[in-house]
Amino acid sequence: MPVIVQRTFINASMEVCFDLARNVEVHTQTTSKTHEKAVAGVTEGLMEEGDEVTWEATHFGIRQRLTARITEMDRPHRFVDVMVKGAFQSFTHTHEFFKKAEGTVMVDTFAYRSPLGPLGMLADRLFLEKYMRSFIELRAAEMKKMAEKEKDSEVNSEPK
Repeated sequence: MPVIVQRTFINASMEVCFDLARNVEVHTQTTSKTHEKAVAGVTEGLMEEGDEVTWEATHFGIRQRLTARITEMDRPHRFVDVMVKGAFQSFTHTHEFFKKAEGTVMVDTFAYRSPLGPLGMLADRLFLEKYMRSFIELRAAEMKKMAEKEKDSEVNSEPK
C-alpha cells in the first residue's frame, strides 16, 4: 500500500490553513488542472465530520467520480477523509496542522490501495504513485499561496 507524505510550511495560522483544506471551493480551485468539481453531497463551503462529497475529475484522460467522507475532525489540528466509492480499492487522506513560530506546517498523509491486485501494484510502481504524489504536491503548493495571500490581505486591511 503506497503512502505519500507531503509536508508544507505555510506562513499563516493553523485555523486559516485548516479551513482552506476543508473548503469545497478551495479544493476545486487547487485541483483545476484535473477539472475537479463537487457534484453531490456537500458542494460548497466548509466540510464537517460526517459530511460526504462526490468529486468529478479527469485523470489520465478519463472522467471519474469519487465519493469521500470526513471521518474524523479536530479543528484546527487534524481531519481525515476516506473514500467510500471510487476508482481506488481504498484510500485514507489525513490532514494535520502543526503550529510553528512563523506559521503552520501542513502534513498530508495519503495512503491508498489500487484496484486490480497485482496489476494495480504494477501501475503504482510504473506511474500511479508518482502521479498521486505530484497531485498532492501541487494542491499543497496552491493552498500555500492562497493561505499566505489571505494572511497578507488580513494584515493589509488592519486599521493603523
